Amino acid sequence: MTALADPPAPVVSPTGRPPVRPRRSGAGRTLKAGPLAYAVLILAVLVSAFPFYWTIVAASRTNADLAQVPPSLVPGPHLIRNFEAVLAEADIGKALLNSLIVSGSITVGTVLCCTLAGFAFAKLRFRGRGALLAVTVGTMMIPPQLGVIPLFMLIAELQWVNQLQSVILPGLVSAFGVFFMRQYLVQSLPDELIEAARVDGASTARIFWSIVVPIARPGMAVLGLLTFMAAWNDFFWPIVALSSQEPTVQVALRQLGGGYVHDQSVIMAGTLLGTLPVLLVFGLLGRQIVGGIMQGAVKG
Repeated sequence: MTALADPPAPVVSPTGRPPVRPRRSGAGRTLKAGPLAYAVLILAVLVSAFPFYWTIVAASRTNADLAQVPPSLVPGPHLIRNFEAVLAEADIGKALLNSLIVSGSITVGTVLCCTLAGFAFAKLRFRGRGALLAVTVGTMMIPPQLGVIPLFMLIAELQWVNQLQSVILPGLVSAFGVFFMRQYLVQSLPDELIEAARVDGASTARIFWSIVVPIARPGMAVLGLLTFMAAWNDFFWPIVALSSQEPTVQVALRQLGGGYVHDQSVIMAGTLLGTLPVLLVFGLLGRQIVGGIMQGAVKG
C-alpha cells in the first residue's frame, strides 16, 4: 500500500508573519469607499438639494427679506401667508387637478403604448421592423417646435382649444419611450420564455400581459417617472393650447407675482406647491426606479 503524502507546509515569511493574500480582482473584487469618495458624494448631495432648500426658504420669506444682501438662508414664518397669496392670485387648486389629469393620462398612455411597441420591436419578427425603428428613433432629432403650428391647426379644426385633450393626446406616445422599452426588453426578456409560451399555446396578447409586463415592470416605472415629470413641467405646448381659465400648474404659475415689482416669495411658494406632487410620485416609485436602473445597467 502506498503511503499518503504529507500536505505541503504553509509558506511563512522570514519575519514569521503569514503571507499577505492578494486582493481579488474582476467581478469578485470588493471595493471600499474612501474619505475622498464620501466628500465628493456629500458635495454632490448638497449642490443638488440646495435649489429645493432655497425654494423653501424663499417661499417662507417676504420680498424684502429676499432683497437683503446677503439673503437669509433660514426659513422664515411667512410660508402659510404666501400659500394663501398663491391661492388668491391664481386658481392653483384647479391647476393642480388639471396637471394631475394631464400628467397621469400621458404617463399611463405612454407606458402602455411604448411597452407594446418596444416588445414588438424587440421580440417580434415582421417585415420592415428595422426601417420602422429607424424612423421612430429619427423623429427624436426633429425639434418639437416645428410641429406646433400644424398641431394647433389640427386641434382648432377639432374644436379642442382650451380643452385638456388637446394637451393629452399629442403626448400619449414618445419615440424615446419606444426606444427605451425596446432596449430594456432586449436585455431583460429571454427568447426561451416566449418560445415556451408559444409551445403552450399562448397568444401574443397573453404573452404580453403574463410574461412581458411583469419582467418590464422596473423599466416601466422608470419610463413612467420620466414621462410624468416631463408632462408635469411642460410649459410650451400648454400655454399655446390652454388659457388661464383651464390652466395647468406651469400656466398658472405665470399669473403669480404680478405688478411693477414681482413678488418672488409668492412665486417661490407656488413653485413649491407645484413641486410636491413630483416628489410624491418619486417617493412611491423610487424603489422600482432604482431597481430598473440597476437591472438595465447589468446585462445577463
